[in-house]
Amino acid sequence: MRQWTLDIALDRTRAQPLYLQLAGALADAVRQGRLKIGAPLPGTRVLATHLGVNRNTVVAAYAELVAEGVLCTRNGGGTFVAEAMPTPLRPRAIDIAIPTYSLPPETQSSLPIGVLSPGMLTLAGGMPDARLFPARALSRAFHRALDRRGRALVTHADPCGHVCLREQLAAMLTRTRGLTVSADNLLVTHSIEQAIDLSARALIAPGDAVAVEAWGYPPAWNALRLAGARLLPVRIDENGLDVDALEHLLVQQRLRAVFLTPHHQFPTAVVMAPERRARLGELAMRHRFVIFEDDYDHEFHYQGKPVLPIAAGSGRANVVYLGSLANLLAPGMHTAFVTAPMAAFRRIAALRAASDPRTDAAVECAIAELFEDGELERHLRRACRLYRSRRDALAEALCRQLGSALEFRVPEGGLALWARADQTIDLPAWIRAGQIEGICFSDARRFDFQQNDASTLRLGYGFHDEIELAEAVRRMARALKSTLHRRDQARAAA
Repeated sequence: MRQWTLDIALDRTRAQPLYLQLAGALADAVRQGRLKIGAPLPGTRVLATHLGVNRNTVVAAYAELVAEGVLCTRNGGGTFVAEAMPTPLRPRAIDIAIPTYSLPPETQSSLPIGVLSPGMLTLAGGMPDARLFPARALSRAFHRALDRRGRALVTHADPCGHVCLREQLAAMLTRTRGLTVSADNLLVTHSIEQAIDLSARALIAPGDAVAVEAWGYPPAWNALRLAGARLLPVRIDENGLDVDALEHLLVQQRLRAVFLTPHHQFPTAVVMAPERRARLGELAMRHRFVIFEDDYDHEFHYQGKPVLPIAAGSGRANVVYLGSLANLLAPGMHTAFVTAPMAAFRRIAALRAASDPRTDAAVECAIAELFEDGELERHLRRACRLYRSRRDALAEALCRQLGSALEFRVPEGGLALWARADQTIDLPAWIRAGQIEGICFSDARRFDFQQNDASTLRLGYGFHDEIELAEAVRRMARALKSTLHRRDQARAAA
């Protein structure tokens, strides 16, 4: 494998000979891990030319380190970092520079995603199954996009996103969600979090009060706080955001915005009733606040009548509508979008142009090709059938294997169901036992604005197929049995 050139700074004004400076720098590179054990060093001529020194300087430096056992030579030529040094180099203490300027409080990281160990199953979160991703179709679409537009895709990028994808998204949103949108007031972003961040920074001033769902998406809360918002939680129930509670809050507090996920609410998966959506739109117009409507997985709705977004109702003038293609495509494909009435949209677009004008034009154009040839619509129909079947399989397995240990309602859509554990169960102990059994799940405390409720779980069914889901629940059942057994033993001993 071709190696990157090794950059080393030598000072000709120092009294120390250059070959000793070079030897010391190479030894430091080994200490710091820049040169790994067994790694090849550049040839003496190549390194001498790169550093602008005589080849004999490099030869002498290499010879010095070979004598010390730091480097070694091999038959057939080449110099390498020694694998067995007689006296291993002691790493130098890292000089940690401390800024003299003040630093703001650190932003708390949310929703860490770890790599599953071999054999581990997971019901944590609600990720889609990357195995369903139409990789070959996207590869063909990518090649078509480059063939058709070639140089333009890698030369110029529109800060709002490639016009082909914006047109395709606008057509989808107009037909399937009843939105008044065109390519002119639609912005493509790298992720739903970026869409939230841009919208918040464009429309919220430091100190503004923003109402959020009491159960919600922590990265969205972080983005709103970074824009300077004061967040006020509003309770939710089986019909979504409690608009009565919000109206009561409006009597006490002037709001700049409300952020919510009305369609398959995150994390509870409840669907906000149409009457509440209409009333929220009316309140927004009357009290002059922004509605940030995060519709992150609108496509995966399996039963009941379609429910149109708030942005399609009478309060649309005050709605900033955000969506994502991550669940439709794959967890690693984060492309998202934001649309708003033109007066607000211009401010969001201007902020994007000022802060992050470079977009992934080639990828966006390839996704547009998937829209154009109907591949995404076909993929969506397949995925909906599969995810609905997985939802039912998980619900059936939970009822059969765990009985009354969990209380839940089968969601109308989305990729996860919301459950509450029986109050007699030690949920943290159950989760720990699950890790031993090879099943990853967690309580939903991190989604609670107050981080108090530790008895609820968000169990995802999108990531695994029916056979894997059945095995996951069997492992949950074994973990629960061992947890209850240890509890009973502890009580008997007491």
